[in-house]
Amino acid sequence: MNQNLRIPVKISHLMPTALLLLFSFSASAQAVSPLAAWLNTYCPDCIAKSYQKTGVYILESGEDALLARAWLTQTAQRSIDVQYFIWGTDNIGILAAEALLAAAERGVRVRVLVDDFLLEAENRVLTSLNNHPNVELRIYNPKHHAGVSILERMYYLLSDFTSFNQRMHDKVAIFDDLISITGGRNMANEYFDYDSVYNFRDRDVLLAGMVTAKVKENFDEFWGSSLALPVEHLLEPTSGDSGEGLRIELLSYANDPANFDPKVRQRIKDISARIGDVVADMVWTDVEFVDDTPGKTAALLDQKAYGRLITEVRGAQKSILIQTPYLVFPEGGLSLLAQKVTEGVRVKIVTNSMLSTDNPAAFSGYQRQRALIIRAGIELYEFRHDAAVRHEIIAKTPTNTDAAISLHAKSMVVDDSRLFIGSFNLDPRSAELNTEVGVLIDNPILAQALARQIETDMLSENSWAISQDFNPDHMASWRKNMEVWFYGLLPITSLL
Repeated sequence: MNQNLRIPVKISHLMPTALLLLFSFSASAQAVSPLAAWLNTYCPDCIAKSYQKTGVYILESGEDALLARAWLTQTAQRSIDVQYFIWGTDNIGILAAEALLAAAERGVRVRVLVDDFLLEAENRVLTSLNNHPNVELRIYNPKHHAGVSILERMYYLLSDFTSFNQRMHDKVAIFDDLISITGGRNMANEYFDYDSVYNFRDRDVLLAGMVTAKVKENFDEFWGSSLALPVEHLLEPTSGDSGEGLRIELLSYANDPANFDPKVRQRIKDISARIGDVVADMVWTDVEFVDDTPGKTAALLDQKAYGRLITEVRGAQKSILIQTPYLVFPEGGLSLLAQKVTEGVRVKIVTNSMLSTDNPAAFSGYQRQRALIIRAGIELYEFRHDAAVRHEIIAKTPTNTDAAISLHAKSMVVDDSRLFIGSFNLDPRSAELNTEVGVLIDNPILAQALARQIETDMLSENSWAISQDFNPDHMASWRKNMEVWFYGLLPITSLL
C-alpha cells in the first residue's frame, strides 16, 4: 500500500412525481438515469412497483457487496452520497476514493460524510479531495482528529464526555437518489473479505425504489446538521492545490495490477451481465427505514432506532433470532428477552467468541452478563475464529484463504416473518450513544432466507454452543484473556 495515501480511516426526499421522471422514457434518452434504465430493461413492471414498494436484495458475501458498490459508482450519472463510520487507508479504501473521484470527473455530484473518531487522513488528502468542484467532504462531530489539536481534544474530553463519545455509526451509500445500500459494512479491506489476515462476516442490503427517498432524507438531515462540518471550515486549504495531483496519484495506484487485480476490474465490468439475475431475485415489498437523528444521546431520550427494535421484540409470538458482533445488554434488554422466553418465545443469539472478537472491551461486558443470559433461557452461540463458513463468504484469493474471521453482521429475524438488517449492535453504545440506521422488512420470504443464513452461522463448525458448563474462553491466548480481564475492571459499560 502507498503510505502517502491517507484516506479517511477504516472507510432530498424523492417524491413519487420525481421518481416518475427518473423512469420516464418519453423524455430524451440523454436525460434518463442509467440506473433507471437498468431497472426498466430487466424489470419493466418495477416502474409501477417502485411507487409504493422497494426491491430488496441481501448482500451476504463481501465480494458481491464490493462489486455492487463499484458497478453502481461507475454507472451513476447524477449523484452519489456516502456516509460511513470508517473509511480505510488500505487497498479497498484507496480504490473506493479513486472510483468516487472518477465519478466526479464525469460530472457526478459526490458528497462524503465520515465520522471523525477513527479518522487518520492527512490534511492534504482531505483538502485535495474537497477541492474537486464536484466533491464535498464533511466530518461528523470533529472533536478527535480533523483540525483538532491535542489540547483541544483534551478539552472536549473533559468538558463534554458524552458528546465527545457520541459517534455517527451509520453506513449508507445512495446512487442517483434511486438505489441505496445500508447494513454493517464500513469501507475497508476486512469488510469485503479482501484482507490477508482478518476478515468480517458481514451483511448489507441493496434497496431499489421507494425507501431510498427515506434514506436520502436521513442523509440530508445529517449533512445539514451543525455536527457535520465542511473540511474547509476545519483545515486550511493547501495554496494552489486544485486536487489534480491527488487524482493522478490515485489513478496511478488504481491502474497498478499489484493494487487492483485486473480480474477484479473485469468482474466489475462483467457484473452488468448478472444484473438480470439480481433483479429477478429482488423481492418487492414494504420496507421501513429505521434511523437516529444527529447528536443522539441517552440524556435526550432520542433513541428512535433502539425504540423501534424494542417494539419488534415485544411483538414476537414464536421466535427471535439475533446476530450481533457485540452483546452487552442495555438496561432492561435482558429482562425483556427473558420475559419473551417465559411467554414461550424461542430466543437464539449468536455473537463473537473471545477468539473471534475484534473488541476485547465489548467482550468483557458480555462476559459479565453471559451466565445471566443462559439462565434466562436464551440459546447462546459464540462464533468461531476458524468458522468453516469463511470458505464460502471470503473471496478466494491466494492471500486470504486462511484468514481468520470475525462476526460483524447486525441482523434480527422475528417469527420467521420480519427482519432487520443494519448498523445496530446489541449494546449500550448503539442503543443510547451512537447514531444507527437499518431497515425493517415484513416479508416471510426474506425473513426465512436470512434466518437460514444466521442458523448456518450457528452450526457446530461455525459456532460453539454455550452453556453454564462450557465456553471457549480458555482457548484464547493468555494475552487476550488478560486484556478482557483488565477491561472488565473498568466502569465503562455505558460506552461498550
